[in-house]
Amino acid sequence: MRMEFLGAAHEVTGSQTLLTVNDRPFLVDCGMEQGANRFENKPLPVRPEALLCVLVTHAHIDHSGNLPLLYKRGFRGPIYATEETCDLLQIMLRDSAHIQVSDAEWKTRKAQRAGGPPVEPVYDLEDAEGALSLLRPCRYGERLPVLEGVEIRFTDVGHLLGSAAIELWLREGDAERKVVFSGDVGNTNQPLLRDPQRVESADVLIIESTYGDRLHEKVRLDYPRALAEVLQRTLDRGGNVVIPSFAVGRTQEMLYFLRQIKLDALVHGHSDFPVYVDSPLANEATAVFLQANPASLDDEARALIRAGVNPLWFDGLKTSVTAEESKAINFDKTPKVILSASGMCDAGRIRHHLKHNLWRKESTILFVGYQAEGTLGRQIVEGAKKVKLFGEDISVAAEVRALPGVSGHADRDGLLAWLEDFAEKPGRVFVNHGDDASCTSFVETLKRLGHNASAPFSGATYDIAADEVLDWPEGVPAQKAKARAKSNVFARLLAAIERLMRVARGCEGMANKELAKFANQVDRLADEWER
Repeated sequence: MRMEFLGAAHEVTGSQTLLTVNDRPFLVDCGMEQGANRFENKPLPVRPEALLCVLVTHAHIDHSGNLPLLYKRGFRGPIYATEETCDLLQIMLRDSAHIQVSDAEWKTRKAQRAGGPPVEPVYDLEDAEGALSLLRPCRYGERLPVLEGVEIRFTDVGHLLGSAAIELWLREGDAERKVVFSGDVGNTNQPLLRDPQRVESADVLIIESTYGDRLHEKVRLDYPRALAEVLQRTLDRGGNVVIPSFAVGRTQEMLYFLRQIKLDALVHGHSDFPVYVDSPLANEATAVFLQANPASLDDEARALIRAGVNPLWFDGLKTSVTAEESKAINFDKTPKVILSASGMCDAGRIRHHLKHNLWRKESTILFVGYQAEGTLGRQIVEGAKKVKLFGEDISVAAEVRALPGVSGHADRDGLLAWLEDFAEKPGRVFVNHGDDASCTSFVETLKRLGHNASAPFSGATYDIAADEVLDWPEGVPAQKAKARAKSNVFARLLAAIERLMRVARGCEGMANKELAKFANQVDRLADEWER
């Protein structure tokens, strides 16, 4: 009865954990890495065809995106996920396959111009369709056997439609243990989705830590009014509000808010402002949300649906599917709102909208979600003066804003609240799915609260029955890290900045005079080193 951590170890993406019970190996999640890869990940130590099944916490690509690759390499076992996750995977894995093929075609053209060989896609649509054929939809709350000695149950954690913590009851010989994977735990009081539901117990808990060292705003934002203020200011200038938004989850939340803004007339003088959803995936995902079992939605959304109201539609909403429709958006001079993927600006149509709007001082780039280290979105949020898009340097003259609190992830206290709702403390807690600073910080927090907590690097192996760590390697820096991570000295600088952020967050509540002094010192330092 063993568990080996492979992905999302001191990193935010690429979730993948191998379990072996009664000599039968299976995976929990099979995610794709996104953004910067700071540490080497150990490859899957068993042949894909030897895996008996895969359990998927939710449909986000960093938890599911390598399922087609797994199929391509020989896996043919069942893939268990909630009904809603299966519905979303139908569109998300096909979309991911399209991206892989398009990316390979672009790289091939570039390579051939240099006399190099063609580039094969990581996987293609046929591989995605093969993986989708293996899906086995499960209901929330239903306990079911999946392998000899393995029973599972999915419990709603409010992160995404269909998202779940997975409870596993394991039996091998005389040993019986309960292991729980949190998946990504959702924020509370979010539109459309239920709050995270309770899990009673665990001998071993694997918990995420995306926001393990951060807190959302203590005073909950009035999202519609905060968004309306950004819209008002930008539309008055004659600019566009460009919102990089994850196609699944975040886009639907924003549509929910925008409908309310229109309904309550919170924007003056521009009541008919158009809203474009420029993402075929987002349009398909919105249909999935509207067709979901109402029991998966929160009380407010259910009440609207019962009253015959579409909570995600309003006058002025336009959808674009084709490339021609997408291009036409930027030739229309009418001030507008553009929702487009990807949420971290790493791929997709959003990059074209940034190219047309970043340099316009009258436009606003509004971030409404987490921007992982190494992504274009992170560069812009952190104040980059220029960014490269399609081989061209683009000046950043637009207003750059981020709406705090619009997050599908629980913050540190939200994670603790979910954990503290367990009837008893888990015997052991492993922290994953957070960047190096975040998961390390969250481990220290858990230790202070009396938990037996640690954060494994890729390759760490644990005997579940014996409660014994078998292998505990140090993190190995990625060999092909991006330029900002190549220098150990530069890494020290980034670590120092992370420390400064922690100090700044700890200053909340201090006297304004002291806060102003701190801010002035930071500004002087930035002025000295800004290039």
